[in-house]
Amino acid sequence: MSVRKDKERNTWYFVVSNRNGKPKQIKKRGFKTERDAQIAKNKVLYEINNGLYIEPTKMKVNELVENWLKRKKRNIQESTYTGYDHLIRKHIKPYFNEMRIDKVKPNHIEEFYDHLYDEVGLSGTTVQRIHTIVKSCFDYGKKMELISKNPVDNVDRPKQNQAVVEVWDNQEVRYFLGETKDDPLFIAYHLAVAEGMRQGEILGLRWKDIDFNSKKLTIHQTLRNDGKELKPGAKNKSSLRSVFLTEETLVALKEHKIKQDHIKSNAGSAFENLDLVICTNIGTPVNPSNLRRSFNRNIKNLRMRKIVFHGLRHTHATICLQLNMNPKVVADRLGHADVRITLDTYSHLLPSLQNQAVNQISQAIFG
Repeated sequence: MSVRKDKERNTWYFVVSNRNGKPKQIKKRGFKTERDAQIAKNKVLYEINNGLYIEPTKMKVNELVENWLKRKKRNIQESTYTGYDHLIRKHIKPYFNEMRIDKVKPNHIEEFYDHLYDEVGLSGTTVQRIHTIVKSCFDYGKKMELISKNPVDNVDRPKQNQAVVEVWDNQEVRYFLGETKDDPLFIAYHLAVAEGMRQGEILGLRWKDIDFNSKKLTIHQTLRNDGKELKPGAKNKSSLRSVFLTEETLVALKEHKIKQDHIKSNAGSAFENLDLVICTNIGTPVNPSNLRRSFNRNIKNLRMRKIVFHGLRHTHATICLQLNMNPKVVADRLGHADVRITLDTYSHLLPSLQNQAVNQISQAIFG
């Protein structure tokens, strides 16, 4: 059949018969234009006619890696198996959680590696080992005809020495925050750079988690990386922390609350009250990819030096360390499990900090 328009959603969709001739077995929605829907339909028909089409699977990443490891065990040494099992249980399964394997895209893999480097503090060698496991798992899924493509194929192998994440200086931070004041997601940018919060922590933050009298917030839940689930708790015990807030942050939050209450009033019964600080116009969680797109669009429009959204958190940490803040205090603000993660992640700053210390000692002793 030809493609059709979904008048309610103002998008296009198509339905084609599967290889057995049964109608309405393959249906795809959400195309912005008729042409996009037609191209996608032709691709599916080509795959069906040439025996290349793979039915969507509901298998989760956790199931895939378990099946892969079970079969791998037959052909590897016990020590190798133990190493694989440790990396899967410690890093791969907790991150991807219940995500379906057919929904994993290359950008999810890259974000996973960034997480291992920046949040967990793993070495480049360990991230390379995890890369090998993840690639092999998805190769296995492709071989078993569970997926048609391996998302890892389009991702560069991690380097042994992690690249230093780009950050902004104080002047760039002030300029960006000043120019994006009216952006609906301004408070997300502010919390990342002024308080050092993670993306998932920001998008999972609720109003009841903020104590304006004590001038602090507490991390109680996070938004999953695919934006589809609010998870109680955080990525580790140290991430379940209280963050003391600047006066500027408290003011920004109060101003944001006034704007949100106005949006909520206009939406009426359509507003889903999840108590989220950052939400859509109907109260649902903001997808992380939409937050990053908005951030990148602002950088482009302002013609600023490009950094990733996570670079705002790095900027916060960098400013703290350049102010000679105790690394343990910085680690606590960031929710690092160990101060060594903080020092390893920002080791590139240490030489300049040492120079500052020498100058301060010289000034204190010799005037």
